[in-house]
Amino acid sequence: MNITIFGSGYVGLVTGTCLANLGNSVTCVDVDQQRIANLQKNILPIYEPGLQELLIKNVQEKRLSFTTNATTAIQESDVIFITVGTPSDESGKANLTYIFQVAATIGKHMNSYKVIVDKSTVPVGTANQVQAIIKQEQKEKHPFDLVSNPEFLREGEAIHDFMNPDRIVIGVEAKRAEEIMIRLYKGLERTGKPIFITDIKSSEIIKYAANAFLATKISFMNQIAQLCEKVGGDVKEVAKGIGLDQRIGSRFLQAGVGYGGSCFPKDVQALTQTAQEAGIEFPLLEAVHDVNNKQKQSLLPKIQALVGDLQGKTITVLGLSFKPKTDDIRDAPSQTIIQQLLNTGAQVKAYDPIAMDVMKKYFPTIGYAESAYDAAKNADCIVIVTEWDEFRYLDLIKIKDSMKNPIIVDGRNIYDSEEAKRMGFKYIGVGRGNSEEAQ
Repeated sequence: MNITIFGSGYVGLVTGTCLANLGNSVTCVDVDQQRIANLQKNILPIYEPGLQELLIKNVQEKRLSFTTNATTAIQESDVIFITVGTPSDESGKANLTYIFQVAATIGKHMNSYKVIVDKSTVPVGTANQVQAIIKQEQKEKHPFDLVSNPEFLREGEAIHDFMNPDRIVIGVEAKRAEEIMIRLYKGLERTGKPIFITDIKSSEIIKYAANAFLATKISFMNQIAQLCEKVGGDVKEVAKGIGLDQRIGSRFLQAGVGYGGSCFPKDVQALTQTAQEAGIEFPLLEAVHDVNNKQKQSLLPKIQALVGDLQGKTITVLGLSFKPKTDDIRDAPSQTIIQQLLNTGAQVKAYDPIAMDVMKKYFPTIGYAESAYDAAKNADCIVIVTEWDEFRYLDLIKIKDSMKNPIIVDGRNIYDSEEAKRMGFKYIGVGRGNSEEAQ
């Protein structure tokens, strides 16, 4: 099929590249001329493992291209995906400005029947609004159908998730569009991992509900971690114990310094706002959001408990992205922690395998190291914020010998607390027993 993707950010590039790899002819459209120029040179605006190689392959095989010419891309397409951003506004509500701008552009330039797919994360009822805008902007009344097709891509695993999905959700109300979407995705369907056909509004809710539930699991375990710290339990053992219950499962039960990224924070807030607009209170999600914000601030007291007055002390932050295998720092706990440390008068050094260039735009004056070992030199404390695999396998003896004070505050519980203390570190994790004992 001929497919047009509006938006060349994270979702648009992954979706477009993978659909091209399935044999379709894909054109990615963006209003950002510099971004398109870079993409035409195989320079990506994001880091995602495996994406650049797959993109280059499909560009070379002439199945994938990039343009700012929306008119031609619309008119030559069979299916149009909308993958532009829906950031939160000040109230937490999803900002649909970019969605509506694309809808208007599609309406103005449509020349034949199209299937128009909302792949951006949007509140329930957005498809109706998009449909109305397209009809309003049409110069000639060409038929079209709206589809909701939410994405479930994990940053760092996006190529795998697209090509091996748990499920493909398609919200559709027209048989013609349903048949086209099934034909598009049929090659990805597997036994037990179905193409799930539903109505459009249910599809729109599914994405928000899924992310909100996963965020709830994280915040629940972070609350349990706080209890463990007060009464002496170990949250990692608790997580194992309840994760073995098949009704619960082990995923997303890891306590830490809170969730971040482009999905969970804004989707929890957007679903809460949608509920409020429908006249429904949603105290559970309000609590999830509140717990997460407090959890991001929970490491500073741990650092102060082990280091004391932080004025003039050198604190090393390992990990800046909100999770491993990405350079995404949106709503990352590292931003909160770095600002807290700076407010105390501490000197901050940081290292991340991928995300340092992005973080420099927000914190240009802190120190950035070339490696974890370089970052640890003469530090009064190391704070683990992102659980990159390379941090799990550091030579901790080498680290200890280079530090001014051998102190680790482990915001992701990647180290064994007893082993770290045997090596001579003062160590404290999240929910790993009483803080006094951890010292």
